[in-house]
Amino acid sequence: MDALDLARWQFGITTVYHFLFVPLTIGLSVIVASLQTVWHRTGRPELLRATRFFGNLYLINTAMGVVTGLVQEFQFGMNWSNYATFVGDVFGAPLALEALLAFFLEATFLGLWMFGWDKLPRRVHLATIWAAAIGSNLSAYFILAANAWMRHPVGFEVDEATGRARMTDLWAVLTNPQAISTFVHVVSASFVVAGLFVVAVSAYRLLKHSDEDRALFRTALRAGLTVTAIAGVIVAGSGDGQAKLMAQYEPMKLAAAEAHWDTGEYAGFSLFAVGDLTERRNIVDIAVTPVLSFLATGSIDGEVQGVNDLQEQFEQTFGPGDYVPNVAVLYWAFRLMMGLGLAGAAVGLVGLWMTRKGREPEPWAYRVAMLGLPAALAANIFGWILTEMGRQPWTVVGELLTAASVSPGVSLGEVAFSLAAFTTVYAVLAVVEARLLWRCVKAGPPPAEPEALTRPMSYQEA
Repeated sequence: MDALDLARWQFGITTVYHFLFVPLTIGLSVIVASLQTVWHRTGRPELLRATRFFGNLYLINTAMGVVTGLVQEFQFGMNWSNYATFVGDVFGAPLALEALLAFFLEATFLGLWMFGWDKLPRRVHLATIWAAAIGSNLSAYFILAANAWMRHPVGFEVDEATGRARMTDLWAVLTNPQAISTFVHVVSASFVVAGLFVVAVSAYRLLKHSDEDRALFRTALRAGLTVTAIAGVIVAGSGDGQAKLMAQYEPMKLAAAEAHWDTGEYAGFSLFAVGDLTERRNIVDIAVTPVLSFLATGSIDGEVQGVNDLQEQFEQTFGPGDYVPNVAVLYWAFRLMMGLGLAGAAVGLVGLWMTRKGREPEPWAYRVAMLGLPAALAANIFGWILTEMGRQPWTVVGELLTAASVSPGVSLGEVAFSLAAFTTVYAVLAVVEARLLWRCVKAGPPPAEPEALTRPMSYQEA
């Protein structure tokens, strides 16, 4: 093991940890804004209480997401200086837009919303939470545009004098087809997570505190189920688009994720495979023909490139080397992402059916609903593992290898120390986050008295 291996582990751990908070922030911001909008239009007090209750949970999660995101960006300069040097001129614009426009928009208006309950006119106060929600989603787009450029670099040229990528077309970077498709897929998946978070919290309150605030949490439960079901359909549709873009721009990732070794038509979607990674072949492969061809090309007889043929092509184009990512990790990450994601979306669809027309589910149904949240979070994590590890051995596909991206002056011991320190801090923060969320969930919504609902949040709540 060398500094490169540990630097990859550190960035991977930071990314996975950070993305536990990101999808909930993206989706919950819109859910809270929607709850406040309905309250503003109807005046129903239980909706105001629900807004304050889920708003507190949203604020806790947002704070954790900001902290972990900043650490992630610091690693570009600490462990990946060669990478930062190469992409800096391209990444400068989208990341500046994210920080100066989206993040400041979100942070500023979130502060106004948090402390402006009894100070701002109702319409202005409502506008602040929508501005924060829009800022959160804009922030996601700019970051995903930068990430998509690494998988499908466009709108740039390499300066021969400096060896750096120089942006020539900002619009091409921001309208990269990979960026647009990824944004739709990631944001809809985030709404699945946020919807299931509302479902899980509401199910817990209905199961453990059945006589308290039943109308409030039943309304929240139905809202969460609706968001989950709609977002789940969008996730499935956008996933189809992602597969076709993967086949076009990242064929090795698709082939590795399917353990599809040899190029061929009428390719089958693998349900279960046991392979020999040394010989690069499957010993057992249970597949459904020609699903993979249809997913990748839109035609049942479409040709899907295989790992072995792509390896030969890449060696001819880029020189000798191993251009095959970790097939075992990608294969199972792909299936766990889809399986757990479908399970989470199913909670929304089945839950809506079970609670239709005022029906009350059995207690076991509430317990199953609570399991949907960790399933959706895990699906998001496996999706990012597929996305990032499928790009290997490149940091920028076709342009910069991961092995050439690491900081040359960072030693194994330095990376090991920072990895241990950050992992310890993250473990402590995870406990703090969990305890804060749990305390708020157990305490329940604020009292129904008007002064308790419209007063500014206390220091403890903030």
